[in-house]
Amino acid sequence: MDGLANPAGLIGAAIGAGVGWIDYRIVSGLVTRKLRETDRSATEAERQDYERRIVLAQRILMVAIVPVFAGLGYWLGRTISGWGI
Repeated sequence: MDGLANPAGLIGAAIGAGVGWIDYRIVSGLVTRKLRETDRSATEAERQDYERRIVLAQRILMVAIVPVFAGLGYWLGRTISGWGI
């Protein structure tokens, strides 16, 4: 079965995305906690801006982490199954 949509690759990608989601939650939690410790906001507007930036950092982490793990899972699924890339 050639092509990109083979069962081993898709299963590997799904598992990789799941592992990536777990990794994202762990990393995001650590980063968020550390960022909140450094919050020096004096006014409510500054605090809201800081929180907006934290949410932006979380979104960037998700976009960076989850697809990479899905890609690794896809590659591992194809490699382990013997279909290769």
